[in-house]
Amino acid sequence: MTKVTVASSEKILQLGIAFWGSKTLLSAVELGIFTQLAANGPMTLADMRERAGLHERGARDFLDALVALGMLDRLPDGRYANTVETDRYLDRAKPSYVGGLLEMANVRLYPSWARLTDALRTGGPQSECRNDEPGLFEALYADPEQLELFLGAMTGLSLPTARAMATAFPWRDCRSFADIGCAQGGLTAEIARAHPHLSGIGFDLPPVAPVFERYAARHGLGERLRFQSGDFFKDPLPRADVIVMGNILHDWDLDEKRMLVAKAYDALPSGGALVVYDAMIDDDRRENAFGLLMSLNMLIETPGGFDYTGADCRSWMEEAGFRDVSVQHLQGPYSMAVGRR
Repeated sequence: MTKVTVASSEKILQLGIAFWGSKTLLSAVELGIFTQLAANGPMTLADMRERAGLHERGARDFLDALVALGMLDRLPDGRYANTVETDRYLDRAKPSYVGGLLEMANVRLYPSWARLTDALRTGGPQSECRNDEPGLFEALYADPEQLELFLGAMTGLSLPTARAMATAFPWRDCRSFADIGCAQGGLTAEIARAHPHLSGIGFDLPPVAPVFERYAARHGLGERLRFQSGDFFKDPLPRADVIVMGNILHDWDLDEKRMLVAKAYDALPSGGALVVYDAMIDDDRRENAFGLLMSLNMLIETPGGFDYTGADCRSWMEEAGFRDVSVQHLQGPYSMAVGRR
């Protein structure tokens, strides 16, 4: 007897309304739910309503939805508590906080992604630079509040990868490194903390300087990390044994990508290394959904940016003169390409 397989619509429907769950998490971060629980311990529904300013109508469903999504625990006595993961990564008071990315997703990316169809039809960005408004980075860097939000988001995005890179790259052979487009300095600080013999340079536009310096000081690294102001399109890159470009190349079009790789080659000493990391798309373009979605995010955010495969990056680096170029997985959807000058 032939077994008949009945197709199910479950996967389709779950994906189609996945934004329900993501927006619930984003609102919880915005409301400080996880930070409140970390500071005060498990709380009752009434306590949570008062602390977070929640209306009676939706509060219980909201908190129980977070339980069902695995973002909160509910104890036998009914009190709500963080999970191990949300206590570590979504408490704003902890250095391991990665919620900056979620804060930016809530304020900026969520509204912009509502216009994805327009982006696919026009090829034009849907962020601050749509309708001939200033470019994404010009708009962000001109607004201190938006800049702080963006820089915190970059820290949230880079910390897990920085920790993986701290062990995956042979830092013992180097004395100095420069993080290009360093943002707050999350990666810079993580590498320096893991390798006390290293000194690091954070390279970014001038408005970033006080944010970077506060971050380095807060982590006790002010003496080993310094900030260098500059525009990587106009100015030479810092001199160091290793140059890191993380979540940078995907912001720009193909010619700009090639130009930045070539500038890194010119700045490095003989034997120095360029490390490029991004959510590199797998070469068959079938598996790294995050990398492909990040590329769509670049469509929405920038005039010409796109994500790329490891093979793409290897070809740009070899074209610039780098030798022994290799691509290595780091963590999650992230990989790094390493080339020697």
